[in-house]
Amino acid sequence: MKFTELLTPDNIRQGVVSSSKKALLEFIGRIVGKQVDLERFSSLKCFESLFGREKMGCTAIGNGVAMPRARLPAGDKPIAVFLQLAEPVDYDAPDKRKVDLILAVLVPEDMCASYSANLSELSEKLTDKSLTKKLRAAQSAEDIWQVFKFADVYLDEGGKEEAAVTNN
Repeated sequence: MKFTELLTPDNIRQGVVSSSKKALLEFIGRIVGKQVDLERFSSLKCFESLFGREKMGCTAIGNGVAMPRARLPAGDKPIAVFLQLAEPVDYDAPDKRKVDLILAVLVPEDMCASYSANLSELSEKLTDKSLTKKLRAAQSAEDIWQVFKFADVYLDEGGKEEAAVTNN
């Protein structure tokens, strides 16, 4: 799966300031809550779903990256939010590294089985050192979007390092 099939430019935030993992999940909940039917899935319910999943096990995937995920009660497609933090926060990561890049993914319940492999693939791509370096260096949400568009090409081609180097 490609990042740009899941993300939209409107769901990318650069330079986010936050003091905790909980505050970040609340922020993500507010972003998603504005895009779904509020009677069925409010910002608070989105946060509770993400926080509940986090209680089951930390969603940090290493290298300063986290990929929180949760289920939407309904919907026709997953919703993703990407945050680049101004300063890393403690995320209780297994590698003990603070997190500064977050890709949150919420998938409709009836699509969870079909997206399981896709989320594993995205998780693997998201820890690519060349990609994380570019995401951390991005100066705007548009820069981040362009990095993801480029990553969709070069990571699908086997992560050719020379392609990553030429896109500075």
